[in-house]
Amino acid sequence: MFPHVLILQPYGCSWLYLDPTVLSNYRPISKLPFLSKVLEKVVYLQLQAHLDFKMISEKFQSGFKSLHSTETALLRIFNDILLTLDSGSPAALLLLDLSAAFDTVDHDILLSRLEFHAGLKGSALQWFRSYLSERSFHVNMGPHNSKIAPLKYGVPQCSILGPALFALYLLPLGSIFSRYSISFHCFADDLQIYLPLKAGSDHPQLLLRCLDDVKQWLSLNFLKLNENKTEVVIFGNFNHIDSTLGALSLYCKTHVKNLGVYIDGSFKLNKQVSAVVQSCFFQLRQLAKVKPYLPANVFERVIHLFLTCRLDYCNSLHYGLDQATIHRLQMVQNAAARLLTGTKRREHITPVLASLHWLPVSYRIQFKVLLFVFKSLNARAPPYLSELLSAYAPRKTMRSSSKLMLSIPRTNLKSRGDRSFSVAGPRLWNSLPLNIRSAQTLEQFKSLLKTHFYALAFNTL
Repeated sequence: MFPHVLILQPYGCSWLYLDPTVLSNYRPISKLPFLSKVLEKVVYLQLQAHLDFKMISEKFQSGFKSLHSTETALLRIFNDILLTLDSGSPAALLLLDLSAAFDTVDHDILLSRLEFHAGLKGSALQWFRSYLSERSFHVNMGPHNSKIAPLKYGVPQCSILGPALFALYLLPLGSIFSRYSISFHCFADDLQIYLPLKAGSDHPQLLLRCLDDVKQWLSLNFLKLNENKTEVVIFGNFNHIDSTLGALSLYCKTHVKNLGVYIDGSFKLNKQVSAVVQSCFFQLRQLAKVKPYLPANVFERVIHLFLTCRLDYCNSLHYGLDQATIHRLQMVQNAAARLLTGTKRREHITPVLASLHWLPVSYRIQFKVLLFVFKSLNARAPPYLSELLSAYAPRKTMRSSSKLMLSIPRTNLKSRGDRSFSVAGPRLWNSLPLNIRSAQTLEQFKSLLKTHFYALAFNTL
């Protein structure tokens, strides 16, 4: 197998602005030869095909999986919690983080996962045994290098196979949550646990017992929770936090950052919107300095790169927010359009947005929700989103039964249940013209949907 040498470098990307003086910000980074990555890609495709064929995967693991993303994970979590609140019960979301999880993977345990969970035998299993063996690492600081030492634990983080192997390593963890009937979602080594807090129920006690089993399982598998990053947020009115959640009440916060999105107990997302607006206006000020040096078409691409991607990140979660909050995001788009076109502040912005073919923020939010609906109906989204949608089946044969409509679940609260994906998605879908719902390809659907929303936004019908 190819020799691998690990060097310590700051964890994550440079744009995260991690303090280089904090030693915990450093992780071993694998320096893999090009040929090794090519070979890993071939093996990864074969391994993934085998896992898909045998249906060996955790449904609620969204990290490093095709068709999955942080937004799909959050969309499902939001959906479940919003429906819990709509039913009248408060809910709790517990965020757990594993300490240096990729670096403490035990090779013998991982090989047993590959053999007994993934069903690898013979030469395939021996290949992975060879892949994990005879690794080494050293520490590099400037011109200085330490002696090379053997590396007996961990999977390479910058490799192609590393994330897939780590997901297999965590595979038995889901059975613990299933045993206690507690909802959970994983994104790589980030764990999200959520459950209702009904008065008089034993859910909190089940959660505490479940966490004890999780900690025991992690200890047996050489993994450890990072208690400094443990956070709890309570949704809805719940007045017995200290007595019900016990030691977990010490980790309760008014808002938490989950997969890049600030979540608060009221689901108003004020902090998230404020962070997006602040970041976008900072980028606008920087972009204004380079505008004189770039052609208009190139500068528009730069704006989309630095601003639109921020406005669109997880914007499906913004559906149902009040108009004042959406207007704050719209101000960012308006400012970007004025900078691009040189439009003055007193001039009306709607014709400018129309000339640029930029959909307003509210329509971009609906566009994203409908995009997930289309993908869910066409096997291009995670199963945990697809299972939230069902075709409309009237008791009697009616014209609507042949119009590709979806069933809309009943809800109680507009600010809760109506915002969930399982309700908002079908409601928006059913409001579309039949020719859009009948689109055969994703590209065709996006084109028709944008044309439809453009006509609605700028009154060109």
